[in-house]
Amino acid sequence: MHSLRYALVAYVKSDAGEFAERLARELHPQSFHLSAHITLLPPRTLPKGESAALRRIEEICGQSAPFEVTLGEVQTFLPTTPTVYIRVAQAAAHMCDLHRRLNGDALAYQEEWPYVPHLTIAKVDTEAEALAAAELARRRWAAFAGSRVVRLEQLTFVREESLNQWIDLAPVPLGTSLVSR
Repeated sequence: MHSLRYALVAYVKSDAGEFAERLARELHPQSFHLSAHITLLPPRTLPKGESAALRRIEEICGQSAPFEVTLGEVQTFLPTTPTVYIRVAQAAAHMCDLHRRLNGDALAYQEEWPYVPHLTIAKVDTEAEALAAAELARRRWAAFAGSRVVRLEQLTFVREESLNQWIDLAPVPLGTSLVSR
């Protein structure tokens, strides 16, 4: 049995999210398994368990007001990983700050790579596939006529049930804390 991993994501339920899901199914259908999302906390094990992690998430997110992000350019994480994504252009610093505040105590984890706010399109198998997928994604994204602005009002705490198969554990609204700032 593998160690349980958890993450915190913001599902993108908009034209941009539908765009990313359609393109992901086209580019790498065998690995398409999640709704379009922007990750706030990448996959991790939990040092203090689910309940403590959820309490920390609710505390921090409850004190963070909903906000908008603007999606920017298509990029890859090459040569590190053959992943194609759309970077968060506007509000990336806000997302990095929220990520930094969340990544402690019951959610503390030494991440493998620096946090980069993004909407994943596809993780493919090779560098050549990633380059070809990125080129196609750039052309399609340039022609995309929908809104590139995504409002983040709720995050979702998720757990990996089996390799790359995730389930939602709890919705976490932003800005609902009664604690005074």
